[in-house]
Amino acid sequence: MTTKIKSHSFHIPVMGTGFTIDSPIKVAQYGISSVISLVDDLLIEKMREFYSKNINEPFHEISNKIEDYRAKRITAYLNLVDKIVEDKFEELKNSIKESSATFDKYMHMLPNISEVKQKFQEFSSQSYSKQDLLDWAHKHLTTGSIDVNIMTKLDKVNYRGDEELPSIHNDAHAALRGYANSDLESSIIFSAGMNPRLYGYIGEFEDFYPDENGYIKKKIVIKVSDYRSAMIQGKFLAKKGLWVSEYRIESGLNCGGHAFATEGLLMGPILKEFKIHREELINDTHSVLCDGLKAKDRHIPTLPLPLKITTQGGVGTAEEHDFLLDEYNLDSVGWASPFLLVPEASTVDDHTLQQLAKAKEEDLYLSGISPLGVPFNTLRGNTQDDIKHAKIDSGRPGSSCPKQFLVSSKEFSDRAICTASRQFQRIKIKELDAQEDLSSVDRKITFDKITNKSCICVGLGTSAMRVANFDVKGEGVSICPGPNLAYFSSIVPLQQMVGHIYGNAKVALSAHRPNMFMKELKMYIKHLREKMDGITEATTDRQLKGLAEFQNNLMDGVHYYQELAEKMIDRAEESATKIKQDIDALKMELMGLELVPA
Repeated sequence: MTTKIKSHSFHIPVMGTGFTIDSPIKVAQYGISSVISLVDDLLIEKMREFYSKNINEPFHEISNKIEDYRAKRITAYLNLVDKIVEDKFEELKNSIKESSATFDKYMHMLPNISEVKQKFQEFSSQSYSKQDLLDWAHKHLTTGSIDVNIMTKLDKVNYRGDEELPSIHNDAHAALRGYANSDLESSIIFSAGMNPRLYGYIGEFEDFYPDENGYIKKKIVIKVSDYRSAMIQGKFLAKKGLWVSEYRIESGLNCGGHAFATEGLLMGPILKEFKIHREELINDTHSVLCDGLKAKDRHIPTLPLPLKITTQGGVGTAEEHDFLLDEYNLDSVGWASPFLLVPEASTVDDHTLQQLAKAKEEDLYLSGISPLGVPFNTLRGNTQDDIKHAKIDSGRPGSSCPKQFLVSSKEFSDRAICTASRQFQRIKIKELDAQEDLSSVDRKITFDKITNKSCICVGLGTSAMRVANFDVKGEGVSICPGPNLAYFSSIVPLQQMVGHIYGNAKVALSAHRPNMFMKELKMYIKHLREKMDGITEATTDRQLKGLAEFQNNLMDGVHYYQELAEKMIDRAEESATKIKQDIDALKMELMGLELVPA
């Protein structure tokens, strides 16, 4: 099979459950890859209804009374998205017969170093007819990939009445099955850590195995925060005959959505480690893969299969984008939060869009609102939080929990419930009221911690429902931008944002925007300070040793960035200057923290 030529050096990562739910329909025709979340099959079914009617396709509801409805909803929607993308792509190419406007838009957005763009320059240097151009387009242009994301922690056990169903009916398992049964030729991204049982289930589907030519129809991508995690997860899957085609490295804190902080390991040093050990990762995993395929009596590739290393989290300028690609030999860079301000690429309702455009640094914060108990990047004043506070004020805190995708607590029953639910919070508040010796200050702190949890599994889908004109009365919007969005302040056309990524156009940024590495370092120092503030007499020696290691890792990162700034001055002058401006002050701040005993 002919290898497709990748059009772009960036991708649009998953954002919430709804903000990229239909991004491929908007951007794949231009060769731009994006990621759909598979968490919310209720939203997915509604979007299938919306787009079916939009293109005059018959819509037959897949109700929750149908066997395996979650997987079937996902399969049906992904097949519809695939069909719409292919139709729009053919329309783009065939429009050359009448006008080349959409073709010109495709070509204009490509980076100057794109192989496709270079081939077109060779082609257009000679005289050609519209038919010649049409033939060339059919031969060389490709769509962006319609990728999907599964958050491995969201693997809720499901029931039929009081009967617990087998694990293949768990939420993440069913989502995987829905993707596996689709027509897509793309990638599935697994995020939020390793789920051994889910990973074992991947091997049930033929599309994830390499054929005799090394071609894999459905590729596995693992989102990781360090090299060790990549090696462990890659070998675990390789033993089962499954190849990880891409490791997607995300900043632990300078990102959108849930933030999975490392133990002080910073993005720059992590990327350097992947660069140094890339061949080792490939060769070691290939060796394990061969044994795994042999055990399953499958074709064994003689050479290692292709492996991509990509990154995402906080990038905001063309210079940063190019530096990441060149310095660390990356295959792509993810741009997420800035695309929340691009209606041609993401799905955000008008009210929230205006909030995002006006948001400053203090409006974007790492919160405790997620029911999963994982820090969650969000927007201050989002309408779902407004609804949450109104319920607290009325004396009825908590959500009715209509979707139940984030149920995680078994504190009060064998069947997990959500910490943002009215059921859970009522019990916790009753326990709190029973503590007679608690001061009013301590009671308020505990009460606020209980009721702070927000129904984000509803809120993250509300925006898409509003844009599609479905009734969402009484539902607010939760949104999960990363801190980098504070430096973007206007709604931007797609072509301008892509031009900004490649240095061919400009999107206005705040003058005080720090370099992406320095922003992450600052966030980690704050994170460490909060950890140190939490030290009590009950803190163990092991925990203290962990904090010392955290601090040492940050200091190693500081030294690395000091050296990097000198190295990058000739090819990334603005970034190097910003690093030099900030690094000494951040180093002093880190050194000024009370030292933790080793």
